Amino acid sequence: MTEPALSAFLQNYADHVNPQWTRLLDLLQMNAEYTRCEGVELTTADGRVILDYLSGYCVHNVGHNHPAIIEALQGELARRGPAMLQSHVPDLAGELAKRLCGLAGGKLTKAFFACSGSEGVESAIKFSRAATGKNGLLYLNGAFHGLTCGALSMMGDDFWRAKFGAMLPDTCAIPLNDLAVLEEKLATKKYGAFFVEPVQSEAGIRLPDADYLRQAQALCARYGAMFVLDEVQTGMFRTGRFLAAHHYPGVEPDMVILAKALSGGLIPVSAVLMSDKVYGAVYDSLKRSIVHTSTFSENSMSMRAGLATLDVLEHENLGERAMVTGEVLRGRLREALGGYEMVRDVRGIGLMSGIEFQAPQSVRLRAPFEAFRHIHSGMFGQIIVMRLYRDHRILTQVCGNNFMVLKVAPPLIVSESQVDKFVAAARAVVDLMHNSASFWTDALGLARRAMNV
Repeated sequence: MTEPALSAFLQNYADHVNPQWTRLLDLLQMNAEYTRCEGVELTTADGRVILDYLSGYCVHNVGHNHPAIIEALQGELARRGPAMLQSHVPDLAGELAKRLCGLAGGKLTKAFFACSGSEGVESAIKFSRAATGKNGLLYLNGAFHGLTCGALSMMGDDFWRAKFGAMLPDTCAIPLNDLAVLEEKLATKKYGAFFVEPVQSEAGIRLPDADYLRQAQALCARYGAMFVLDEVQTGMFRTGRFLAAHHYPGVEPDMVILAKALSGGLIPVSAVLMSDKVYGAVYDSLKRSIVHTSTFSENSMSMRAGLATLDVLEHENLGERAMVTGEVLRGRLREALGGYEMVRDVRGIGLMSGIEFQAPQSVRLRAPFEAFRHIHSGMFGQIIVMRLYRDHRILTQVCGNNFMVLKVAPPLIVSESQVDKFVAAARAVVDLMHNSASFWTDALGLARRAMNV
């Protein structure tokens, strides 16, 4: 694309889509035009190769534009079959549902397909009400379930909810790993569901205690509430197992929500997997066979993409690869960053990891850090993101509800050399943070400019 055309392209977006987003990317020096994306690598119009360590927030588990998925979609288009008739039985939907339920296991035997994680969460809210007759919803502090009004009702951060009016009533946040509080709430018999992310991604890559999910599930069963797992980011082998819940023996949820990586990042699709009990409470008669549906649900392109993605994940053994590579990545990060006072923790599971930072104790670092935070409290993580991108050509981002945690989530196909490159880049940025006045000068300048964005 020529320079004038590129300018027109950016101007059109700024004029008609989201001008604040273009301003933010300009501020962070991350406003690039990508001309080719393959595997873990993103190529820009000016010839730079960027390593993707965000994966579109865990969309690109199989990497960008996997050739097998592209071939499957091209074949589906070429056959000119029934894409979305709305009045037939889609064969591909049945095949994909069978495979997903088989991989998920437990009592999950039925699937409802939609287009996004948020739509899946909305569906699970409705289904839990139908199954229990209770409107109340429990969720965890720091949760991120989506940005529709129902999903927002289970997110306590005012940033996401401000200006959007009243949300669903009878929702309540509780602490992770506190079974006493969970039982206290469930005992009121007000709550029909407990929504849980098996790894709280946007809260800062927070993992539950070893037996928390199983015991929470037992409490839900005792008090007549649905146990619902939001695996939108954690599913599809991101953590090394098909579901993150599979790391915890005995966990058999009533519903599981999948999305993001389900179609290889190429077609919008989500799935709610559910038990026969839940299905029977919603679709309980011929008349109600259409009581909950979606226009693009079960369309042939998204179903074909889902099947092809499962083939890639299984044939390339990406779950095991995520487990092994994730352990290597975290081990090397801990070794490289362990001596720096502003690095609090490196944690995660599979290829879902986080580097948590903390306020410094030394006077030399505390003064610029506090000045920076005073100017713009949310920008500390962005200076790290900007440095990794600008100086080392690595794309990542902080967690959405915890700006002190850098999310580290490359595609599951990431190579050892690409791991080493990330570790070296992270160490270089952290070392600069601790030993160079220029880091804080740049940071303060960024914070001041951000006040006007």
